Amino acid sequence: MNPAWSELNKAMQAQIRRRETWPEGLETLFRLRDELMGALLSLREELPRDAFHAMPFPRAQGYHSKTIAYSIWHIFRIEDIVANTLIADREQVFFAGGHQVRIHSPLTTTGNELAGEEIAAFSRQLDPDALYEYALEVRRGTEETLRHLAFGRLKTKPSEAQREKLEALGVVSSAEDARWLVDYWCGKDFRGLIQMPFSRHWIMHTEACLRIRDKLA
Repeated sequence: MNPAWSELNKAMQAQIRRRETWPEGLETLFRLRDELMGALLSLREELPRDAFHAMPFPRAQGYHSKTIAYSIWHIFRIEDIVANTLIADREQVFFAGGHQVRIHSPLTTTGNELAGEEIAAFSRQLDPDALYEYALEVRRGTEETLRHLAFGRLKTKPSEAQREKLEALGVVSSAEDARWLVDYWCGKDFRGLIQMPFSRHWIMHTEACLRIRDKLA
């Protein structure tokens, strides 16, 4: 893991555990996300359009076995679902903004159910510019939600009603490689969700994107 990102992540995790350092922890989280988003945005400037669906490590074990387009989709579909359905209890950005049509996506899910050539084929259908617009909108909404989240709510877990809403939306595939996500998210409190989908998850997939970029260079 990138040492600077790792240190920011560790600092954030410690800070959000204490009421007196909760605001500082949020600022550390936002700084980490600034750096990660900067890395993702740099790909749009550096790479040709076809690089976003390239799969230079098709048989590798790890997140770099996927594509850049898939990785961006995956990061922000998960964040949109968790931030809006499971924390804020409001409509997802994806649906409210008509992003499925704009991105040209055949899916509404996180994409966990895809593998190999399915990922490559899916990625070829996505409009990278629209995908970035979606990512930026999700990020803004999540950070606004977190700024208004009281420290006392960090031990809250998604309610049964929110779980039922999540399942009814069909945004997590029933395939074996995806359905575990519902139990995983609903078993965590809000602090735990901040520590994974909103931070560490970004790091893992952003680093995979950079590894793909370097291989294509």
